[in-house]
Amino acid sequence: MWSPRPDANVIAMVLAGGEGKRLAPLTLDRAKPAVPFGGNYRLIDFALSNLVNAGYRRIVVLTQYKSHSLDRHISQTWRLSTLLGNYVATVPAQMRRGPYWFAGSADAIFQNLNLLRDERPEQVIVFGADHIYRMDPSQMVAQHIASGAGVTVAAIRVPIEQANQFGVIETEPDGRTVAEFREKPEQAVGLPDAPHQVYASMGNYVFDAQRLIDIVSEDAEDPASAHDIGANIIPRLVAASEAQVYDFAQNVVPGATERDAGYWRDVGTIDAFYDANMDLISVTPIFNLYNMDWPILTLPEPLPPAKFVFAEDERMGHALDSMVSPGVIVSGATVDHSVISSRVHLHATDSVVFSGVNVGGGAVVRRAIIDKDVVIDPGARIGVDPEEDRARFTVSPAGIVVVPKGTRVQAREM
Repeated sequence: MWSPRPDANVIAMVLAGGEGKRLAPLTLDRAKPAVPFGGNYRLIDFALSNLVNAGYRRIVVLTQYKSHSLDRHISQTWRLSTLLGNYVATVPAQMRRGPYWFAGSADAIFQNLNLLRDERPEQVIVFGADHIYRMDPSQMVAQHIASGAGVTVAAIRVPIEQANQFGVIETEPDGRTVAEFREKPEQAVGLPDAPHQVYASMGNYVFDAQRLIDIVSEDAEDPASAHDIGANIIPRLVAASEAQVYDFAQNVVPGATERDAGYWRDVGTIDAFYDANMDLISVTPIFNLYNMDWPILTLPEPLPPAKFVFAEDERMGHALDSMVSPGVIVSGATVDHSVISSRVHLHATDSVVFSGVNVGGGAVVRRAIIDKDVVIDPGARIGVDPEEDRARFTVSPAGIVVVPKGTRVQAREM
């Protein structure tokens, strides 16, 4: 007998319209969710994989700034069979209220309320597009439905000393009803069951659909509002006692190990982005890309396996503590503690290297992020002389050098 699909009453909206200024120059000509990560992936692949793996396959991706590469990636990668009503569709800013960009995340939803009215869901999943994590959102949806709340906010436990880095959720004594939602507080209140910890918002929400429609419509009429979900919508629902928290530590993902269970990273800065890539490459990684019970999905390019050439003692191609993608040729080089994307031809590196890069013989690349299609001439040095690097490139507070897309890096005379 036919039964309704598991997501029959749910639609997912992925917010992918942010500029990502803190990730510049990686976001100079691409949206932040389209930034490559972990060799084969784009940042948005993590949110979409979590939704699809959980059975939620009616997904709209709300885009805005520099969206071409993101649109192309979703079109090429995320085509779902429409036979049963599945889709992942990008929706650009349509300016339904006039010639205005999205004023904030709440306004992005308000300007696309036609999508909700067309689909008529009972619950709406609203996820960010640029965090690194695994999560089964169906468990959060189940708690939300059982609670009868207007919104459920996903949160991760962090030490109370880090409260000033996050949007912090304070709860009632029951540990679940949200009492306060404060942005980067200097003085935070610890959790009832763990006074040394606080709940940090993950930027993931489940809304009652009608309540979401009503509250973003009210917010749109408020000229003093920033039209932001975290800053405006959630506090309104907290004040109405309609907000609950979902503890990410409760989420059980198939195939997760004790080491990587509960992993979540905001990669909004160059240093955070670099560190998250480095989390992938240890023998027992902090975040395990090899969990095939909950795979992170992306475009399978038709590329040959990676190749390591030259076996002479002084010219041997090999890689240690690294991830090397298909289509890479390691030619007489040592790749150490690095993440190498596809179609890279390199002779020496120690960094995060995006696709299409060619690193010349004798070049040295250390603690760097090399964007797509960069050519590094033989003998060039990156990450060796901080003053030389700052004169040419963006250098993060932690000293990570970022070489923009399409750059040719010439060797300097010694």
